[in-house]
Amino acid sequence: MRAFPSSDLSRNAPRVFAAAEEAPVSVTRRDGEDLVLMSQRDADAREQLLQFAAQLIAVAIDERGTLSQRMANAFPWMLALHEADRVRCAHDLVDAARASFATGQVHLIAAELTSWRETASALAAGLRDSPVDWLSDEVRVDRP
Repeated sequence: MRAFPSSDLSRNAPRVFAAAEEAPVSVTRRDGEDLVLMSQRDADAREQLLQFAAQLIAVAIDERGTLSQRMANAFPWMLALHEADRVRCAHDLVDAARASFATGQVHLIAAELTSWRETASALAAGLRDSPVDWLSDEVRVDRP
């Protein structure tokens, strides 16, 4: 994490703000505790990670049912997935969460969660695997 003295907020605010838009920055103070300045996007992502962690802990300590059943109780959208996909989703979410927690990279769990939730939404909307005929028609085009 980059650090800036608090005096830089008044002397060179655009530089500090630009750095905070890229990643959280530490603002050091002589007369008090250091502060962290970050974008709303980063703050929201951290909040989302904490909420997911709370749900995951609740799933982990529940002893009723399989992991995929407990995860579907916490994330009802998983019920739109087929049973085998629920099992895979549960394991993928746990793996992505562990990676996010271990590396501090919130986007890992956010991407996995969004991907599975959107898949479940598509299935619930009636979108299914079906052959796409137009892909099998090979069309050759001369190089420009």
